[in-house]
Amino acid sequence: MKTKLTEMAPWLAYFVIFVSMIFAGSDHSIHVASQIIILGLFAIAFNVLFGTTGLLSFGQAIFYGLGAYITGMMAKSFGADFFLWALLIAPVAALALSAVLGVLSLRLSEVYFTMLTLAFAQLAWGICVKWSSFTGGDDGIQAIPKPDILNMGGRNYYIFALVIVSICIYLLWRLDRSPFGSVLKGIRQNPIRISFIGLNVFRHKLFAYMISSSFTAIAGGLYAGIDKSIHPDMLVWTMSGSIILMTILGGMRSFFGPLIGVAVFILLEDVIGRSTEYWSFVIGIIMITVVLLFPKGIVGVSRHFAGLFAKKGGQFDNP
Repeated sequence: MKTKLTEMAPWLAYFVIFVSMIFAGSDHSIHVASQIIILGLFAIAFNVLFGTTGLLSFGQAIFYGLGAYITGMMAKSFGADFFLWALLIAPVAALALSAVLGVLSLRLSEVYFTMLTLAFAQLAWGICVKWSSFTGGDDGIQAIPKPDILNMGGRNYYIFALVIVSICIYLLWRLDRSPFGSVLKGIRQNPIRISFIGLNVFRHKLFAYMISSSFTAIAGGLYAGIDKSIHPDMLVWTMSGSIILMTILGGMRSFFGPLIGVAVFILLEDVIGRSTEYWSFVIGIIMITVVLLFPKGIVGVSRHFAGLFAKKGGQFDNP
């Protein structure tokens, strides 16, 4: 019973915070919350690779940008009603592309896999920038239309995004607790042992890569509707680097840790950005300090202090 309550507590906090924004949030706070939940989905999907399977990819922004560009270009070319269809097509396209890239990169060792994914990200960004007649080049795509029901203020779109993101996060949560998720964690800890018990390590890594990429594309597609614009920087490797930093900040060994890291990062960016023009320098110092002092992230620190308090309480009750 206690374990079940512990598992449900993050979900309760998630819904209390983000559902309450619908009724109590200002236009600005709704916009910030939209960014948090969408990038939070990106970070949780990325953590299927990083925290669960032990694969560090600097190229997940490819699929984030792919989802955004498919959604933006389809809606722009065929009309607002295709915005919703694009959100269905984007993860399918990401599955196909990730299958190809995964076959090419996942047979390499850890460092070479990371470097190859970085190279893929740079290649995708270069194509997006240079092929201006198709992608809009540096300007990206602006004035992306949405269906009328999603176009009536940011609150309606926030509700739509919250529903989609919540469903996706729940599916990833179930995956994390499934036998498949347990195998991925075993691969992170000792891939040789997993292969010795008869399981195909490469195949499981490839499936994890494809699953992570498809959910990342959904996040990208949803992000295209926040400001009705997309740009090539969504595909560049630094976007992947930001998600890695947010994941580490929140705690990569916790399912909801990446979402917490995204929330902290975006809130810091919002608050400090309104106070000083040197906001990136201040945030950089804060991030470096947190990562160096608390390598297990915010969730790891919270669990550590909770354990200390529980231990002290037990000693007090049983002297």
